Amino acid sequence: MKSLLVLFSYHHKNTEKIADVFVKVLDAQIKTPQQINPEELQEYSLIGFGSGIYGGKHYQLLLDLADTLPQVTNRKAFIFSTSAMTGEAKVAKDHSLLREKLQSKGYMIVDEFSCKGFNTNSFLKYFGGMNKGRPNAEDLKHAEEFAQNLKQNLQ
Repeated sequence: MKSLLVLFSYHHKNTEKIADVFVKVLDAQIKTPQQINPEELQEYSLIGFGSGIYGGKHYQLLLDLADTLPQVTNRKAFIFSTSAMTGEAKVAKDHSLLREKLQSKGYMIVDEFSCKGFNTNSFLKYFGGMNKGRPNAEDLKHAEEFAQNLKQNLQ
């Protein structure tokens, strides 16, 4: 299974820490949205799309890339993120715009992953941020289990 992660992670590299775990388990490559030629995605049987959550959605560069993707038939993809706050309903809402864009292009979303990340946006920087130390060892373990399940279910 040839896998690729399309990742944008810059503030504290929270999402990159999760992606690094996925890379090891899925034997995947990582590219930023800027490095992607949409046509090259045809080479991969599984693509993960991830970034931190900003204003209730994935980073704009990732969303813009999704808009430029060519139509595909049942390509497998998964979505991942790190965020200040999590919870099933919150994650579903945060992922909804990217999910809709990918599904409209023919991608089949096989699973989604999210965990807390260290956040110093806005006024939080004045209080030392929130979720310091996240993603932590337990988050990384959950990421590994998620990737193992993906690998097992898609082989």
